[in-house]
Amino acid sequence: MHIKKFIREWVVPIGVAIAIAFIIHTFIFFQIKVPSSSMYPTIKIGDRIIVTRVYNRSNLKTGDIVVFYSHELELTLIKRLIGVPGDEVKINDSGEVFINGKQLDQPYVINKANISKNFKVPEGKYLFFGDNREVSNDARWWKDPYIDGKDIEGKAQVIIFPFKRLGKFVIGQEAINK
Repeated sequence: MHIKKFIREWVVPIGVAIAIAFIIHTFIFFQIKVPSSSMYPTIKIGDRIIVTRVYNRSNLKTGDIVVFYSHELELTLIKRLIGVPGDEVKINDSGEVFINGKQLDQPYVINKANISKNFKVPEGKYLFFGDNREVSNDARWWKDPYIDGKDIEGKAQVIIFPFKRLGKFVIGQEAINK
């Protein structure tokens, strides 16, 4: 009799809680810890971020901060989405980015790298750069600069740790000071 009560009062609720946590993590959102300064100052080393799963990639837009898996690097990365399928992306010698001939406003970039490159984003693929362009290992340096849509894991939403940085992403000097 005691075993049935123990199972009903402890094992079943704990099992249900574990199943709910698994479903939430698998289908709704997850948390990551940032290991590098490639997105500095928007995201700093050690920041913990809540990421929502992305099911409709057509909702992603240039400027979103996205988590994806790179087969080339064999790593899960967090970078800023620069090019969506069909975009022509050009970087000039002073680090300015043009998408389909229009200059991209990049107030989140503090360290531009002086590199000139051109990209034509294929269908089903996406192009990502880090905000800290001088140190970011991103599409500008990869052998295959494009990430397949199926490798996009989610869109970064908020910083949850450290608590002094809790909240939505801020950019530029405000991010440096926070």
